Amino acid sequence: MNKKEIFEKYNNKTHFYGRICTVICLALFIAVPFVMGFILDAMPDLSAVGKCFLSVGLVYIVSCIAEYLIYTPMLGAGGTYLAFITGNLINMKIPCAMTSRDIVQAKAGSEESEIIATLSIATSSLVTIVVIALGVLLMIPLQPILQSPVLQPAFDNVVPALFGAMAYKYYRSNLKVAGITLMFVSLLFVLVPSLLGSVSFIVIPSGAIAIGLTLYSHMKGNKK
Repeated sequence: MNKKEIFEKYNNKTHFYGRICTVICLALFIAVPFVMGFILDAMPDLSAVGKCFLSVGLVYIVSCIAEYLIYTPMLGAGGTYLAFITGNLINMKIPCAMTSRDIVQAKAGSEESEIIATLSIATSSLVTIVVIALGVLLMIPLQPILQSPVLQPAFDNVVPALFGAMAYKYYRSNLKVAGITLMFVSLLFVLVPSLLGSVSFIVIPSGAIAIGLTLYSHMKGNKK
């Protein structure tokens, strides 16, 4: 059995178990409010749930489809199942997978990249579980420290610091494309401040601009 056949067999098993786990997790996620409602004798109003879904859920469906189309090629089959089941893709899973891939210098979209993404996301998920468990156990003893006004600015800037450090690595590889895209997004947020709450939707036009500029630069370079 050659390398390609082994990887194909691995992918088939990944899809098999990944689909089963996804269905189980979706059923559990949906079942929680109904089980709690049954136990507490406070079942949710299904008509109200339907109205809320129509007003909010339909909007997020677009974001979900966009994230799926963008992240799946980056993470591969195993990484995608793990990331979407455990959540926190943008803040943790994507940076972890991209950093791990860069450390081992695996080519994006390759078989090695998919394996590395799966291992890194699995490790990230296990570490997250351990950290959350420790956080729950130590929440009361550490409460005075966590609520300290001296440390509050640090907690407020964890996500910007994470993305700033990660983004700079990619920005410096093509400052022109990154600069134009960043200016477009910044100007869009200034002109339409309400979009600050819909960052996921901005990924689509900003990604399209970056891809378009990269293709234009590549075609221009080939002509020269």
